[in-house]
Amino acid sequence: MTKKIKSEEAVAVIGPAIEPTASAIYLNREISQLAFNRRVLAQAEDQSIPLLERLKYLCIVSNNLDEFFEVRIASLLANRIEGEQVDPPILAAALALTNAECHQIVARQYQLLNTEVLPQLAAAGISLLHHGDRNERQRAWVKGYFEQYVRPLLTPIGLDPAHPFPQVLNKSLNFIVELSGKDAFGRGTGIAIVKAPRVLPRVIKLPDELSDTGSCFCLLSSIIHAHMAELFTGREVISYSQFRVTRNSDLWVDEEEVKNLRQALQSELHSRQFGVAVRLEVSARCPAHLSDFLLAQFSIDRDRLYAVDGPVNMVRLSEIADYATQPGLSFPPFFQGMPEPLQSMTGDIFALLRERDVLLHHPFQSFQPVVEFIRTASRDPDVVALKQTIYRTGMNSDLMESLIYAAQHGKEVTVIVELMARFDEEANINWADRLERAGAQVVYGVVGLKTHAKLALVIRREAGELRCYAHMGTGNYHPTTTRFYTDFGLLTAHPQMTAEVNEIFIHLTSLTKPKKLEYLWLAPFALQKELIRAIRNEANIARAGRPARIIAKMNALLDESVIRELYAASAEGVEIDLIVRGACALRPGVPGLSENIKVRSIIGRFLEHTRIYYFRNDLAHDVRLASADWMNRNLFRRVEVAFPVLDETLKKRVLNEGLNPYLKDNANAWHLEPNGKYVQRKMRAKQAKFSAQEFLAATLGAPSVNTEE
Repeated sequence: MTKKIKSEEAVAVIGPAIEPTASAIYLNREISQLAFNRRVLAQAEDQSIPLLERLKYLCIVSNNLDEFFEVRIASLLANRIEGEQVDPPILAAALALTNAECHQIVARQYQLLNTEVLPQLAAAGISLLHHGDRNERQRAWVKGYFEQYVRPLLTPIGLDPAHPFPQVLNKSLNFIVELSGKDAFGRGTGIAIVKAPRVLPRVIKLPDELSDTGSCFCLLSSIIHAHMAELFTGREVISYSQFRVTRNSDLWVDEEEVKNLRQALQSELHSRQFGVAVRLEVSARCPAHLSDFLLAQFSIDRDRLYAVDGPVNMVRLSEIADYATQPGLSFPPFFQGMPEPLQSMTGDIFALLRERDVLLHHPFQSFQPVVEFIRTASRDPDVVALKQTIYRTGMNSDLMESLIYAAQHGKEVTVIVELMARFDEEANINWADRLERAGAQVVYGVVGLKTHAKLALVIRREAGELRCYAHMGTGNYHPTTTRFYTDFGLLTAHPQMTAEVNEIFIHLTSLTKPKKLEYLWLAPFALQKELIRAIRNEANIARAGRPARIIAKMNALLDESVIRELYAASAEGVEIDLIVRGACALRPGVPGLSENIKVRSIIGRFLEHTRIYYFRNDLAHDVRLASADWMNRNLFRRVEVAFPVLDETLKKRVLNEGLNPYLKDNANAWHLEPNGKYVQRKMRAKQAKFSAQEFLAATLGAPSVNTEE
């Protein structure tokens, strides 16, 4: 039975309902992932959010859907999920559900874009001009831009036996053109393809002097549309449409045959651009016979044709925000703070860590102390070795430059670079190459397992002995995402924990069996087992009649072995609160199954990325931070680490910053119902608004931060 929600609490209900049955105790992963995108889309619908931020949320949904098709739909179409074969009826049902939901999400996206976001931006002085909107001066400028920058780079291809359909890159902008008459050789070639140059910007700002109403922009697609006829001298353009193809982007290498993973991936990266086509996007005005031609060309089912009323790549519209300067259209500037120990620190970070651990809560507190930790170590004559894991770090990274500097200046530098970090493979290959040329020892983790743990180790000579210092985190060593993702990081000199971090590095480089670890939970060996043990311990405590409590925060909850244990703990009376940002396969609140489990998702200004596991454990209050979500891949097919917070003051900080505010949030929280729907609840009549992210920004950010929207 679904809990009845008071009318004054219900703001929105999203996601298709799936009634729980005895045989369906898990929610569908794909539908749950799409429900997350519905919640992001709700941010774009929220008129209290600044306009340019609403536009960004629309773009985020588009970006998420791109990856959903490139990975999840591609897996379904390959008739395999998580490496397992799928029965045809189950596969057909999953594809039908996801297709219907994706079409609804996309339709709502473009409706919002065209009826709310763009008109309101125009009223605020930011206009996206179509050809018919441009005045004579603007059209003249656009024509000049086309002639100078665009036309020289275009290569129209008329299709005939000597000019076959060209290779179309993944997610690239292209045009299909229907022509009348005969070509220069007297033949009736009727179809041409025009590929938009990748080197040109997709959003072009017109000079300010061409507008009296603010900033004006136009899309590259609009410029090409306006001058399409000029590309086909002596022919009449009957009809045309922009189009975009999404392809399977999962990279695959034969892990048993490959001799050098980096070389294999470098050759495989090129093929990503030409993987199996899984989606076709065209203009809403594209004639049916042209879209049918494209569907046949790419062997795509009609269910995966998206005729959109706007640009086929909405993600590019986020570039408008990079140019816009109008006040009040974006979130106020946010200034990161520093934890108190670092505010009062006058010099030696190592001396400070010998006295106490330091906890960093990003993005509310700066990631710079971690960068400085590695930079200082790279230049400290007493530091003899640095070791670090790299999953995502971006194309530009001061932290990576420090590791290169350390290697160049004689320190022992070992870096575990995960080459299979999806969509970051090229950047990681480049860093691996630079590190090796600098003299660092670079390994690529364990074949078949992604190294997802976030670890850095500094070994320093002190008083004739070697002492270790470590950073462990829940998020990546990425300078950009640390400003927008919520994560915790711990800097510590704890002798046992840092020794265990070193053991993990030795395990990853030597491939020997890891020693038994007392403090750290290491996947794929012990993390799932220890997690199950901790859940069962709470169930035993509840069975004995004592209070039992589990609170966990993560990005996704999909592993069935963990979900079964949570169901069992709920049946014993354990009170369980789960804060799951994205996909969740657990059904909360089902009588006899999960009535003591609540699931909420927080969607706000920052992307929730923290992984926290809390177990009451008879008032021991066990707190762990981790790199791992509760997914099968994280627990069994990745190298992950969950580490304890031992200092009581820092433990309270994790509870009071990472968990409790999110359980109180009544501004950005969505509650998962037993039938798979997410419900956003309003504040009660006399209840004050409370946003966890705004609270943390005000509490932890620099004094000048303004968190009012």
